[in-house]
Amino acid sequence: QVQLVESGGGSVQAGGSLRLSCAASGDTYSCKYMGWFRLAPGKKREGVAVIYTSGGSTYYADSVKGRFTISQDNAKNTLYLEMNSLKPEDTAMYYCAAAVAPLTMNWHSRPADFTYWGQGTQVTVSS
Repeated sequence: QVQLVESGGGSVQAGGSLRLSCAASGDTYSCKYMGWFRLAPGKKREGVAVIYTSGGSTYYADSVKGRFTISQDNAKNTLYLEMNSLKPEDTAMYYCAAAVAPLTMNWHSRPADFTYWGQGTQVTVSS
């Protein structure tokens, strides 16, 4: 079992920045990939960014590439999402997730491939 707890959400103006954190506990050694998904009202859940926990390779959705940065601090068992140049369309509930099995090239549209999920943290971007 793995427990994930997100924090750092809030309300910001367009162009602003936020850093989300995800504290992981339990059998974290089983997590091959960790990442962030988001869910906005009337939208489907979409992957934002993923990191390969062993090697540190990162992958981003086209919509956030160049603006968001995913990173990990293994000593603190914490995952981060640095969000810059925020846009109103970034408004959503952001979820931390962990995958045990290898992912496909379509990871961003396959939330079912992630086994563990946090409770979510709200990000609101106003114009």
